[in-house]
Amino acid sequence: MLFRSRTQTMINREDMLELTRRMTLARTSFTRIAGCYVDKDGDFDGSFNTNFLKLSSPERTKKLALAKEIPFSPTNVNLKKYEFPQSVRKPGSMWQLLMAMKECGLKNDALMDTFYDIVMEKYRADKEYAILVFHDRFDIPSKASDKERLWESEEVFEYIICAVCPLSGEYEPGKPEYGFLFPAFTDRSADLNHIDIFQMDAKRPHNELLETLGVCPEK
Repeated sequence: MLFRSRTQTMINREDMLELTRRMTLARTSFTRIAGCYVDKDGDFDGSFNTNFLKLSSPERTKKLALAKEIPFSPTNVNLKKYEFPQSVRKPGSMWQLLMAMKECGLKNDALMDTFYDIVMEKYRADKEYAILVFHDRFDIPSKASDKERLWESEEVFEYIICAVCPLSGEYEPGKPEYGFLFPAFTDRSADLNHIDIFQMDAKRPHNELLETLGVCPEK
């Protein structure tokens, strides 16, 4: 039990709602979307990487809905926070790869291909799926002591959302089965030592991906 409390902490629902309120066509600040498709045999079936605003309005609406599924899911049930132990926050780790993906705004195709390869190698699926990654920079508005919003931004929260989605049609992602928000958004601020991980089926989680990320599944 001591091990579990060290690797997993609680998520504040209000933090997640602050992010998801902006995931609309009018308010989104998403900068980029990248992804790849995987066939039913687990083989690579094409990729893309583009400025989010270059998508058509209908396509942006669809993709925003998929991204929103991750932070808007039931907190501390389907969406849980995990710690990256200090031992994995080092060069060559998944933590370093995620940091690099975030910092380049998903624009480095070599980094993205490395990430896809790692997920494809570990993810257990018997059907076609897509790996989608979103990048965002959110200007966090400061709040007065009475919690009323002020206009000035006190911090920019730069983050990525990953959604692994079974295909519901030809190259058409359905609702995510798995995903994450990195870094975690804790107390309205970036938490680089934690990651918020989504599992559609909390009773049958993809523990193989938790291990790949370098965080430990619950015991």
